[in-house]
Order: sequence, then structure tokens, then C-alpha cells
Amino acid sequence: MMNAPSTGPATLPPIKRRNAELVMLLLALGISLGAFAAAGLALNERIPGGMFGYGFTFGGLAIGVHAALRFIAPYADPLILPCGIFLNGLGLSMVWRLNQGEEGEHAGVGMQLTWAAIGMVLCLLILFFLKEPRVLQRYPYITLLLAIVLLASPMTPVLGQEVLGARRWIGIGGFTLQPSEFAKIALVVFLSGYLVMKRDVLSLASKEFKVGPFKVLDLPRMRDMGPMVVAWCIAILILVGTKDLGTSLLMFGTFLAMIYAATQRSSWVIIGIVMFLAGATAAWAIFWHVQQRVTIWLDPFNPEVIDAVGGSFQLVQGLFGLAEGGVLGTGLGQGQPDTIFAADSDLILVSFGEELGLTGLMAIVVVIFLLCERGLRVALASRELFVKMMATGIAFVIAFQVFITMGGVTRLIPLTGMTTPFLSAGGSSLMASWIMLGLLLRMSDNARRPAPQAIQDEGMTQVISR
Repeated sequence: MMNAPSTGPATLPPIKRRNAELVMLLLALGISLGAFAAAGLALNERIPGGMFGYGFTFGGLAIGVHAALRFIAPYADPLILPCGIFLNGLGLSMVWRLNQGEEGEHAGVGMQLTWAAIGMVLCLLILFFLKEPRVLQRYPYITLLLAIVLLASPMTPVLGQEVLGARRWIGIGGFTLQPSEFAKIALVVFLSGYLVMKRDVLSLASKEFKVGPFKVLDLPRMRDMGPMVVAWCIAILILVGTKDLGTSLLMFGTFLAMIYAATQRSSWVIIGIVMFLAGATAAWAIFWHVQQRVTIWLDPFNPEVIDAVGGSFQLVQGLFGLAEGGVLGTGLGQGQPDTIFAADSDLILVSFGEELGLTGLMAIVVVIFLLCERGLRVALASRELFVKMMATGIAFVIAFQVFITMGGVTRLIPLTGMTTPFLSAGGSSLMASWIMLGLLLRMSDNARRPAPQAIQDEGMTQVISR
């Protein structure tokens, strides 16, 4: 007879998890409201008139999600929701701070709060209706088709909209959406299902590449290179068709990370990097907009590059803003990040870096990567391989997207104009972030939920002890 699973930390009573979550949630809300008040006092010498309205609305939504978790996902990781609320709350306060001026003190933040509410509702819908994430494994090619349609939609003449040289948006009525934010989730679902099906073939079948008597790496067979070629073609198509280097890099990087997680073979990563660099080099040689991005990256302080149309002026402003912030920052509301173009979206990390300094920016980054770490913990705790892959993919997408944005504003890599999850203004990014959070919460609840036999044994033990 098999022994029942022991009731360790993973099977603690769910009430303790949710109580700990509530305490951290209140702390996150307090920090967000404190940031709101500090910015208002610095800008107008008074607490913003709408702070309590926005605070009660956002706090009520957060507490509502928490209350729902007590019933529909009681075993969910207690750190995931507070991390999301902390980041979203700080993003709301910074969006409000950056939009003070000619449009009045409610500019920007009202719409952002609406997107946050929609995102939380989507999170709850996922938790309520998606009881078993593994059912998504049945539809890998449907999710692939969805991802391709979403990525290609900005290139259509009717829906697509080109803004500042990049064609990333589609217009629906009076609203614009960035489909790539949702395509990355569909891509993760597809790759999770596909790599589970083909894992053995991609892991085991290989041909040794040797230099003399020494084996350098195991090369995959040419017949197994189809997924890599398709992913490479999609990445280059995005780079050329939409002029969006960031999305291209994110999609292909996600593919490489997930195929490595599934196969444990470094040869796939090496081949993928070589292919992407070759494609990007060819695109640089052919297309002017790619050359411009590289020139801005390599020589941003050249007066000719700064003054050129679409030149490096934005990047240089961001670098000076980070330098002005120093270690401790100028203080919320006491810097000048609002003079930088897209300070509340693409360059919101610069805004935080200037006013909170390196210390505050690193605190924000630590919370982001704590959220990613919890995603990886979900992957380790999950029993189904598909769920392991999906949790890994979501965690990597969040981490890599932050790397792309932070690497761009610090000139580590070319500036790509991507958003930062939960922080940046914009409905598409915020809704996609909450969808990923909902998936992580559902997967963590399923992974941490004890087996039925373990629950029964625990109940019998309590009865006997009484």
C-alpha cells in the first residue's frame, strides 16, 4: 500500500496562505497610495483630490480579487497577487504624476485604472472558468494560428496603424490595441503543447559535431529543424513587416528559452542565436529603420544623430534622467521625467529611475523578478509537463520583456520601444499582464493543492486528535 503524501509547506491550510496574502496586499496598497500622495505634495503642495477615489477603487478591486481567491483558488501562491498589485499601483501613481499639466490632475490615470479593472476581471474569469490549464494542451495549432493572426493584424491595410515608424497597433472604433501583447501568451501556450508532444524527438535525436577527437555539441537532425525555421521566419517577418525589433526579439527569445527548458540541449540555443543574428544582420543591411536603430544605439551622443528625425534625442534624455536620479533619486514629483517622450509607457523605468533613484528602481526590479521566481516555483511544483512548460514560458516572458526595456534605456541593447509589465501606461500591456497573472495563480493553486487522499487523511487525523 502506497503511503499518503506528507502535509508539508505545500499543503498548509489555505487560510494561512490567504491571510499572509492579505497582509502583503495591504502593504502594497499602502505603498501605492503613499507614492500617489508624495507626488501630489511635491507637485501641488497638497494631497491629490482624486487620490482617495482612485485608492478606494483600486484597493477595492485588489481586495475583491483576494476574496475570490479564498473560494476559487485557496492554495494559490500568496506572493503572486501582492507583487502584481504593488507594480500596478506604482504604475498608476507614476502615470498620474507624469500627466499633470494642461489636461488637469485627472489626466491619464482614469483610463489606466479602467484598464486595470478590466485586467483584474480577466484574471478572475481565468481563475473561475479554467479549472485545469492542461486542457489548453489540446489546441496547440489553434493557439499558433491565433498568435500568427494577432502578429500579422497590424500589417493589414484596414486595421493596422503606423505610429512613429513602427506598425504595432490596430484601430478598433476609437481605441487602439497592440496585438503582440496577447500573441506572446498564445505563443507560450502553443510552444508548451508542441514541445510536450515532440520533446523526446527534439531531446534525443542528434548528430555529434566534433573538432578532432573532441565533441563540441550535439546538432539536431535537419528533419527536426522545422520548428526552429518557422520561429525564425516569424521573428524576421515581425522585424521587417512591423519594424518592431522588441517584439521580434521577445518572441524568438521565448522560443529558445522554452525549447531549452524542454530538451536541456544547448545546441538549440546556439543555433537559434546564430540564426537570429544572421537574420538581423541581413535586415540591417537591407532596411533603413534597422540601420537607424543600430546607429542610435552605437552613437547616441553624435549631434547629427540627436537632431535627426527619429534620432537619439529620446534615448539621450533618458540617460541623463537616470544620471540625475543617482542613488536615491530626486523624489517623486521633484524630477523632470515628464519632459521625455513616452515617459509613461516605453520609458517608465527611466521615470522611476530619476525620481526614486537606483535604490527605488532596483526595488521595483526585485519585485518583478520575485514574481518571475514564483512562476518558476509553480513550474517546479506542477505535476503535468504541459503546465511546467507554460509556467516557465510566462515567467520568462515577463523577465525577458523587462530585460529588453531596461537594456534599451540603459544602452545595453538597442532601444526597442517595449512596455514594462504592470507599470507602463496602455491597455494592451496591462490586460496581458493580468491574464498572465491569472494563469500563474490558477497553475499554482492546482500545483499546491494536496491530493484527495492527503486531504482525507488530514481530516481523519484532526478528528482522532479531538
